[in-house]
Amino acid sequence: MTYRVPNAESLEGGRVLELDHIAVAGETLEEAVDHIEARLGRVMWPGGRHTRFATHNALLGLDPQLYIEAIAIDPQAPPPPDARWFGLDRFRGAARLDKWICRVPDLDAALEALPMAGRKVALERGGLRWSMAVPLDGMLPFDGLFPALIQWHGDAPAPGYVLASDGHRLTRLTVAHPEAEALRALLLPHLDAPLVAFETAAEPGLRAEIQCGPDALSL
Repeated sequence: MTYRVPNAESLEGGRVLELDHIAVAGETLEEAVDHIEARLGRVMWPGGRHTRFATHNALLGLDPQLYIEAIAIDPQAPPPPDARWFGLDRFRGAARLDKWICRVPDLDAALEALPMAGRKVALERGGLRWSMAVPLDGMLPFDGLFPALIQWHGDAPAPGYVLASDGHRLTRLTVAHPEAEALRALLLPHLDAPLVAFETAAEPGLRAEIQCGPDALSL
């Protein structure tokens, strides 16, 4: 399988935020996994633990070279020194599609252009190494619907390039928010993600449309 390195243009010179994956959050990992498996009719792969933020996850491949992450607080891990990422300290209610994550070729440059994304945190697990932009309070702007930014490091391909999709393809990711146009205007100069659409709506939320053969599914 060929690993396509993201466009390495500077943020000033081109659109370099590419959709990397989407995340379903739950009060427990079991709830997040059950939500995805019930909607898509597939069994998720075990992920692992994120010691830095005291969370754990499970993964599922998705075309085109994307993946779905189920994520929740790890009850067996000691609390982190500061807020957990993805706003998980404040997450309540039913498991739901809650975050979208964009990869960038240079996180430092991305944070110069989009400082509201947070501060750079270096992470690793197994053979994977990456940096993530995480706000100090864990809460991304626009009620959590600003994309989390990630930069993958090293030779190991990101999960979206190695996890089997079983024919499930993301056809659209809709970001709904009362200030959707403001979010769109902020991101559009940098965003290279044709599957992402913005929709003005009273309630913030994400909606993923997924095609598998003749079946139209959603998260």
